[in-house]
This record gives sequence, structure tokens and C-alpha cells, in this order.
Amino acid sequence: MKINNIDTDKKVFIIAEIGNNHEGDFELAKEMISLAAKAGADAVKFQTFNTENYVSKSDTKRFEMLKSFELNGHQFKKLKNFAHEKHVSFISTPFDIKSAKFLEQIVDAIKISSSDNNFFPLLKTVFSGDKPVIISTGLSNNKEIEDALNYILSKYENTNFKNKLALLHCVAAYPVEHQYANLKAIKTIKDNFNVTVGYSDHTLGINAAIASVALGARLIEKHFTKDKNYSSFRDHKISADPDEFSKMVKSVREVELMLGNGENIIQYPEKKIKLSVRRSIVASHDIKKGKILSWRDFNWVRPGGGIPSTETENIIGKKVKEDLVKGQKIQYHHLH
Repeated sequence: MKINNIDTDKKVFIIAEIGNNHEGDFELAKEMISLAAKAGADAVKFQTFNTENYVSKSDTKRFEMLKSFELNGHQFKKLKNFAHEKHVSFISTPFDIKSAKFLEQIVDAIKISSSDNNFFPLLKTVFSGDKPVIISTGLSNNKEIEDALNYILSKYENTNFKNKLALLHCVAAYPVEHQYANLKAIKTIKDNFNVTVGYSDHTLGINAAIASVALGARLIEKHFTKDKNYSSFRDHKISADPDEFSKMVKSVREVELMLGNGENIIQYPEKKIKLSVRRSIVASHDIKKGKILSWRDFNWVRPGGGIPSTETENIIGKKVKEDLVKGQKIQYHHLH
């Protein structure tokens, strides 16, 4: 998958999920974009919704809170431009059809939340566009993920939608206790669906996100805030602050480097020491010319450079051409 100029096969794509931590404050949203960019994020992500099309008014407390968090289309366009000025991609999660259609015009990628990975009308809307789509798989088992992908395929048979799709392993709890993180599911999703995979991390701390890279995650999404104690809004507490996020990015980049390309070859530092730590076959005692070699004539010591230990059985029974002293490396030119 490519998002802007970043190929996730070549670089882990790290998303700072600002979400609603701006609490409807446009200037705070801009500040968080700056902080995320400085902390090393490749992208910032928001949530876009019309509250009336998202939450029932009967859920008064939630409705009123989300209504106060709403940003309008003009503000989102400005945030997108500001993010690009800071050299980070701009992503948002739509929570209604109208918002999805709007985001298609401005974002670099669209994110579908775990809660909506079975909201087929939304999936239909999102995949009718040409933007990369990231879907969190929380609240779903393999069968439900397969159902969603089959639905998309049934609507867009002539498009290779998997090229623009990433599935993020996610456990949709806030926060996720470590015993429920189930990071091995990242590999399961990759093996089962053959798409780009990643991890949406709802654990406290950064260890799970870092570990996910070793399990194949090519995108990481982590909630991000200016200050964990900014307000009573729950999401601040479970988010990474700039210092924590920066440490996560640094560690992820180190793990990426450590992973290499997977080809099992002798590495450069090994080449420099290989000969010195391999063993040569040497005479275990003084050996006279004409002797037929047997096991008891050998010792195996460092460094290499003589006949390697792997050839021991192949030189048993060979005749010695000249006298050898104890500890002398046995070479092929010594043998008949």
C-alpha cells in the first residue's frame, strides 16, 4: 500500500490518532498536528462526523459531547493543508455517509473504525472512491472480516481493491489490558487475507506497538494527545503524549532496521570474523610420512584456514605425504 509518497512495504507508516482529543478546538487541533509531526508521525488522523447521523439524540450525554467536538468541512480542509505544510499525511475516519463523501475529496487515506467494519453502506461509499482505505478489525472474527471483504469484492469485481487496502489488528477496548492484545493475530490476518496489515494500538504504553512491527505490522496507529491530563475526556489518558510517541517512533525505526530483508545470508560483520572463529583440522600428535589417517590423528581448533572440520570424515583413510608436527594444520597438499 502507498499513502502519498510512502510505500508501506518499505517503511512502517506511523499514524498519530488525534481523533477527538482536540475537543472541537481548531487551534488545539493544529497544535497537535505540529506536535505529532515533531514526534515523528508519518500521518495524523482525525474523526469526521455529523452527530445527528452518528449518535441518537436519546443518548443525550454522548450526543452533546460529540456535538461539541464537531469540526466543519472548512476547518478540516485547513487542517489538511496545515498537515501537509508539516510534511505529514492527513487521514480521517468518517462516521456517516455524508462525511465519507466529503473526506474522499480532501484526505490522503480513509480509515474505517472497528465499530463500522460491518457498516456495509459506508464501505460501499468509501470503496467507490480511489483513496487508500485502512480498516480496523476489532469486534470481528475472521468470518466477519471475510464477509466485509467479500461484500467489497462483490461491488467492485473489476478493481484490485486489495492494493489500496490495509487491515489493522485491533482490540476495541479502551484501554486494552496486555493479556488481551493478541498480537499474534497480526500474522493470522496477513496469512488469511493477503493484504497489507498493521496494528491499531489501544494498550497503555508503547511496547505493543513496537512488538507489532516484528510480527509484520506495516502501519501503526496510536492515539495521540498534547497532555494525558489535558481534560476529563477519557481519550487523553489512553493516548501517547509527544514524548512517549517520539520514543515509540524511535524504537519502531530501530526494529525496522533490525528486521532486515529476511534473506538468510552471512552478514557483513560476520564476514570479518568468520575465518577466525571457524575450526581447522590439526594433527593431534606428531604424524610420520606414510601414515593412514584416522580419527585419533585429529584435533579441531581455531582459526580456520586449514581443512575445515566438515571434511573430517572425507580425509580419514588418506595417506600423509610428509611428516607433520603436533598442532600443525593439515592441508590437502599434505595428503595423497
